[in-house]
Amino acid sequence: MFIGVVKKPVVSTVKHKAYTGQKLLLVRAIDPVTREEYGDTYIAIDFVDAGEGDVVLVSQEGDATRMVLGDPAAPVRSFIVAVIENWKIDKSLLEESDDYS
Repeated sequence: MFIGVVKKPVVSTVKHKAYTGQKLLLVRAIDPVTREEYGDTYIAIDFVDAGEGDVVLVSQEGDATRMVLGDPAAPVRSFIVAVIENWKIDKSLLEESDDYS
């Protein structure tokens, strides 16, 4: 799982049947401490009615996504689990090797 920000909706007229009727969003990971965006963007199925600019919790467990869809053969990986309103990091719990000093 990762915390990310919704960048844009994804619209496709031709897609695998597992995606038919699903709301798809483009999500980019954010660092939970600095809240800065980093890395790749991912397409995630939205089950929580997130929108552009929302901070979300994304699961990248393909099996869990397939279970929610009810299709064990669906070519899916990521889905949005929650919209995050706010969070706080206890920096005393971070390892000294992390770059969050």
